[in-house]
Amino acid sequence: MAISAPFNAAAAAYGNASRLVTQSAKPAMDLTASTGGTGTNFAQVLAQTVQGVVDTGNKSDNMAIDMVNGKANVVDMVTALSETEIAIESMVTVRDRVISAYEEIMRMPI
Repeated sequence: MAISAPFNAAAAAYGNASRLVTQSAKPAMDLTASTGGTGTNFAQVLAQTVQGVVDTGNKSDNMAIDMVNGKANVVDMVTALSETEIAIESMVTVRDRVISAYEEIMRMPI
């Protein structure tokens, strides 16, 4: 059994993937900019980022439920899964770099 997809669906999927790559290359917020003399709290930025990952995962879950119920198409489902995957990979990369920085600080002589 072969799955046939129209050219427009394939083009739309490629366009969505391209948009995801472009969005992931841009930082979500400028951490160096100050807001009226008060800098951005790292804990707040981290909490917002984690919440963004959770929201993306929830969106993907809802899309999967809609797909099972026949209310969503395959392209939207794949796009939602790709967004979730990119968000999780970004969060894991940030975690790894924070741990690496902490370990480097702990190795510094006092």
